[in-house]
Amino acid sequence: MAADDGVLREQDIIRERCKDLILTDEVIAELMRRIARDVEKGLGKDTHKEAVIKCFITYVQDLPNGTERGEFLALDLGGTNFRVLLIHLGQNHFDMQSKIYAIPQSIMIGSGEQLFDHIAECLANFMKEHDVYSHKLPLGFTFSFPLQQLGLTKGLLETWTKGFKCSGVVGNDVVQLLKDAIKRRGDIQIQVCAILNDTTGTLMSCAWKNHNCRIGLIVGTGCNVCYVEKTENCELFDGDVNAKPDCIVNTEWGAFGSDGSLDIVITEYDREIDENSINAGKQLFEKMISGMYMGELVRLALVRFTKDKLLFGGQGSDFLFKRGNFFTKFVSEIESDKRGSFINCREVLGELGLAHATEQDCANVRYICECVSRRAAHLVSAGIAVLINKMKEPSLTVGVDGSVYRFHPHFHDLMVEKIKQLILPGIKFDLMLSEDGSGRGAALVAAVACREN
Repeated sequence: MAADDGVLREQDIIRERCKDLILTDEVIAELMRRIARDVEKGLGKDTHKEAVIKCFITYVQDLPNGTERGEFLALDLGGTNFRVLLIHLGQNHFDMQSKIYAIPQSIMIGSGEQLFDHIAECLANFMKEHDVYSHKLPLGFTFSFPLQQLGLTKGLLETWTKGFKCSGVVGNDVVQLLKDAIKRRGDIQIQVCAILNDTTGTLMSCAWKNHNCRIGLIVGTGCNVCYVEKTENCELFDGDVNAKPDCIVNTEWGAFGSDGSLDIVITEYDREIDENSINAGKQLFEKMISGMYMGELVRLALVRFTKDKLLFGGQGSDFLFKRGNFFTKFVSEIESDKRGSFINCREVLGELGLAHATEQDCANVRYICECVSRRAAHLVSAGIAVLINKMKEPSLTVGVDGSVYRFHPHFHDLMVEKIKQLILPGIKFDLMLSEDGSGRGAALVAAVACREN
């Protein structure tokens, strides 16, 4: 009996100490006020410079309406590989062919000219392979690096990330650099119609099927959102604000909290993640939500409770104690187990050298995973509710993409339940999984731009 009492006491202590990871209604209401305030700052001309949530203007002002027809190219550059896509749009018909191309390390740290020449060469090869070499094709360019957009076809790179260090690109217009590389070749005819990031692609991709889509959300390796704002509220919009009523705004909300706004919810695990990251003090909201960090948050909690002899009889493993070894996919796998069953959990713990885990240890590990993933879902939901309440549409769809949303077994349901609690009475919403937003969405932005011209 005494041993059972000890086990129960350990479980109670773990649950008590996980309360830091549970957001109360009062805390969520306060976070929503702070997010709303920071979005307004990002939109304002006088406050944008100091704003944490930047709310960049995308200059995408028209959503698909189903009349888009024709052949379009899309270029999706966001990491060590890039994709080229050929998309045929017909009436309720969508055909897509694509190919992935590698970017050698030497090019990632070489000159910008080398990078864009390599991309242009791959574009030409792709067009040859798909018998469109002699066609003049419109292209949508998904560029998932921090970008200050000055128009639908003009965007200045703010800084390289993800291991890129190409010279001569930061501060320059990446659309012009691509056009120059295409011109240097002289053998293909491509009209670059738009540059966008993956949240805009997600919104456009979903809007093609569901004209009610007004928000594009990514919850994957990173976390970001865009939404449809009234052009008159976009004080940094450079052009005729009366020409078209709406404009998509890329919030870059992953940066929320770098001014202390998240201090009311930051835990010791969040602080450790931040201190050991390459961008300490930045992207704090993203670090509490996204797939790049979720598994590590769980690992840090497991390590703390093991060292305090509340888990695994105080016996950890070299694997558990090594940073980065608890993958975010483990969280999804553990939470996929049926209640009271720990098949996936035991497999994961076995991989981590923790085969000695008891049934109660497995239950505690699952509880810790649930606290971390539920908090992430609730943080995202608070931000989405702010945007839904701001737009005041009677009914709208949120397009969502990203590995966490796609593969976590409960993320969708957690979000639906929480957003319902947080939005104004009478508003209806639904969440729609995006199909290939960064590729299809880029082609759709190009298609809409061609429709307008």
